[in-house]
Amino acid sequence: MKIKLVTVGKLKEKYLKQGIAEYTKRLTRYAAVDIIEVPDEKAPENLSDAEMTRIKDIEGCKILAKLSDRDVVFVLAIDGKQLSSEEFSKEIEQLGIQGKSQIAFVIGGSLGLSDEVLKRSDAQLSFGRLTYPHQLMRLVLVEQIYRAFRIMKGEPYHK
Repeated sequence: MKIKLVTVGKLKEKYLKQGIAEYTKRLTRYAAVDIIEVPDEKAPENLSDAEMTRIKDIEGCKILAKLSDRDVVFVLAIDGKQLSSEEFSKEIEQLGIQGKSQIAFVIGGSLGLSDEVLKRSDAQLSFGRLTYPHQLMRLVLVEQIYRAFRIMKGEPYHK
């Protein structure tokens, strides 16, 4: 299986980079992992709705350019479906059973995702109604993908 994370913005925090590197290394036992960063757009305070839409559209074009037609695309969105770790694992397992081996997860920028990216998605996931920094969300997502594979394989980790 091939897992792709397409994220907006550059990760700067050393502790997050280390955590993501650790879970990415662990994941390589189960899947090829590629993390793709697309540049974020400058978003000054007090943007109008039109300016916010414009910035999301620019970032959205960059995201869409990194997705292939074969990718099953999950976007992270506050209004998305909330799954338990077991349900998330089952979703990934079912894709493999169906022969869909290319999965892309998309984390938008601070303003969210464009309508075009949301339309391209096959599913919208939510990690709850709390708001997380998108850089931290990368670590949480990579850990949950790793957890999903451990659950799928019946290996100890999930408690």
